[in-house]
Amino acid sequence: MSEKNPITRRKFIKNTAIGGAALTIVPRYVLGRGMTPPSDMLNIAGVGVGGMGRANLINLAGQNIVALCDVDWDFAGKAFEKLGADIDRLEARMKQPPPSDQAQSQTRTGLNSSTPEQQLANMKRLYTEHWQKAKRYKDYREMLEKQKDIDAVVVATSDHMHTPIALAAMELGKHVYVQKPLTWAVAEARQLAKKAKETKVATQMGNQGHSSDEARLAVEYIQSGAIGEVREIHVWTNRPLGFWPQGIPRPQPLTVPAESLKWNGQGVDARLAASFAGNYPIPDTLSWNLFLGVGPEVTYHPIYHPFNWRGWVDWGCGPIGDMGAHLLDVSLWALNLGLPTSIETVCTPFNKVSFPNATQTFFKFPARGKMPAVSLTWYDGGLLPPKPEELGENEEVNKDGGVMIVGSKGKLMHDTYGLNPRLLPKSLAEATAKPAQTLPRIKSQNHELNWVDAAKSKTEASCPFDYAAQLTEIMLLGVVALRAGKKIYYDPASMRVTNVPEANQYLQREYRKGW
Repeated sequence: MSEKNPITRRKFIKNTAIGGAALTIVPRYVLGRGMTPPSDMLNIAGVGVGGMGRANLINLAGQNIVALCDVDWDFAGKAFEKLGADIDRLEARMKQPPPSDQAQSQTRTGLNSSTPEQQLANMKRLYTEHWQKAKRYKDYREMLEKQKDIDAVVVATSDHMHTPIALAAMELGKHVYVQKPLTWAVAEARQLAKKAKETKVATQMGNQGHSSDEARLAVEYIQSGAIGEVREIHVWTNRPLGFWPQGIPRPQPLTVPAESLKWNGQGVDARLAASFAGNYPIPDTLSWNLFLGVGPEVTYHPIYHPFNWRGWVDWGCGPIGDMGAHLLDVSLWALNLGLPTSIETVCTPFNKVSFPNATQTFFKFPARGKMPAVSLTWYDGGLLPPKPEELGENEEVNKDGGVMIVGSKGKLMHDTYGLNPRLLPKSLAEATAKPAQTLPRIKSQNHELNWVDAAKSKTEASCPFDYAAQLTEIMLLGVVALRAGKKIYYDPASMRVTNVPEANQYLQREYRKGW
């Protein structure tokens, strides 16, 4: 398939639907004791494998990784070659004395629940086996059209391409794992949830905290009534500080002499945009057209890719898109929040192309049955809620990110991914017994392997698209309110903003010609 002559979506679906690969069933006894038959393995393809996709594939290395797709094989290739050094570091660390319990709790990221031994084995297998044998592609459409042995697809591209890739895979009956946020637009989230229901494939969004024991314990505390009625929630993250740039102008040469510009906000922005401007040729290893995908035509610049796309409206969803799924999850889950009916975002200056340096978003959720209405406030860019008095002078709010759920009897705080749930005040924590276990626990707390088991009909997916779509819609409505520049009132039933008609354009996007 030529990138310069892309096939249409209709032709792509027609061609790829003809003649699927037949499964080869090999009885377990033929292989001998301890061997896994091919019929018990998923053939997995990764799309977007240089960043979080690589981490997903490490956890999936016990399956068959048969295809790898990325628009930039220089960046992705370096990430995979770095596995050799990562393996050496992990082996050296495993030879050191184990850290204390306190040190372990301080270094947890929530990103990997495997034992070091299993992690090492997975990394070695991905590096020495899958990386060497898997077929490589730049265009996911070509991969799905040509390679018939794919059972499941991991999508870890920039946000704006999640939906077209996931849809193409599901239309072919492939199981799909999509990184958070599930989609770039609200309408896309509903579209993916609908397609997952129709196709009945196993789906999972990559908010791995949903599979952790600690997040489930937090939900059980709240649902058991430990903190009473909840009417107020505060959620914060330190993103984008130190992670990617935001609040900057698009690179653009000066259109007037520099000496004519004032040293005011507009003048400084113009000079800043000009300082980024320049003739940057597209690297030979990067397919810029495929990166742009369904997004608008934008001239290549290294400030956009790799990874920095997250801070640009064309391709990313900002801090709430990056961390919202990890932080809002427990509240939505425990309180059955549903969708908000009003959303307002205030922020530092926003130029409409790069997300602002910091935002504060106010969500209002209506009452649900006997549960009262809830006000939820989101903070990013280093903004924090007021410190709860119950923490005392010797403990501070976790500035990296966290959640404070305020109830009529007390508070529950947890860190990112739902980790480290604890009750406040101390007297409440001491007087409250651990709640009864009402939620199932995920085997090994491994989000990716839970999806694999769901694809094999062994269990249900931890965070399937029907739930993930609702979580994503909440996050993206914060972006809609930001772009609208006004408080919006939202009717979830009709998926419409009722008071600012022009804001409805931000609920979806028109795909670029040819996509």
